Amino acid sequence: TVTEYEGHALSVLKECELQAFDGVVCVGGDGSVSEVAHGLLLRAQIDAGKDTDYVSKPVRAPVPLGVIPAGTTNILAHTLYGIKHAVTATLHIVMGHIQAVDVCTFSTPSKLLRFGFSAMFGFGARTLALAEEHRWMPSSQRKDFAFIKTLADLKPEECELSFLPVQILQEDSHEEDRKKKERTKKGSKDQWQKIQGHFLNVSIMAIPCLCSMAPRGLAPNTSLNNGSMALIVVQNTSRTEFIKHLKRYTSVKNQFNFPFVETYTVREVKVQPRLKSGPDAKENVCLNAEGNYPWNIDGDLMKEASEVHVRVHPQLIDLYGVNTDDLESSQATCNCI
Repeated sequence: TVTEYEGHALSVLKECELQAFDGVVCVGGDGSVSEVAHGLLLRAQIDAGKDTDYVSKPVRAPVPLGVIPAGTTNILAHTLYGIKHAVTATLHIVMGHIQAVDVCTFSTPSKLLRFGFSAMFGFGARTLALAEEHRWMPSSQRKDFAFIKTLADLKPEECELSFLPVQILQEDSHEEDRKKKERTKKGSKDQWQKIQGHFLNVSIMAIPCLCSMAPRGLAPNTSLNNGSMALIVVQNTSRTEFIKHLKRYTSVKNQFNFPFVETYTVREVKVQPRLKSGPDAKENVCLNAEGNYPWNIDGDLMKEASEVHVRVHPQLIDLYGVNTDDLESSQATCNCI
């Protein structure tokens, strides 16, 4: 099926007989892949008789999902195959290489918003929102324009973050890099923690999110199926320091080794924006006319006014591909077949 509008893939997946297929393949960018993954998982909940407005323990997707990259950044494909290459992706699908992958649910107190793999609130979301307002421009051009303009008008958002940390064992090769910034409290894995302040960007990622601009990943301190999310909080700082942090993503240096960047390993996160009033109301730069805050979920723009609750659900969907962490451990440089 060739999709013709946003939400088309979701409509198709709600109606088709999935038991007649061995898998579903999506040729497209991150937004298209995320929509198909959301559709597969939503269909699974409907078939299982679950309340789709509140899904605390979702059932797994019924069939595997294959990803053939045809977008701009292709983060999910790059994370699955270690390379953005359509032929490599196709061969993984043909040979049946399957990897169970963690998925997040994004919900408000009253309803499920969607399933997804990663999200950004703040700078990453405002950049996407601005790019969506200029869709008449070529894709790469509008993204560059939105990035530069948002960076020039850099402002923090005041919000409250509540999160449930995970107790982890520090055993990987990045231990020394992570020691300084990892805020996991031993013995308190079932206790909610809370931070409040002015943040330039908040990232919540269940997968490493590799791409050409971030070869180590936007969240190198997580993996495809470790049952946790990386919460990366960039506190308010100068534009110069923030640019230094962004530049680190393109290198092998630790992008979190800054005093204004904090990382947490979590199972759940609640993000509650704090709306300014009175003389400071003009600083609510990310609100649209309806009073909604933008979110960047897998490259798709979502707007929400209330608190957003993010949960990770271990190995909720099967994707064709491999775990790129295994490639690093074997010192492989490419995953071409």
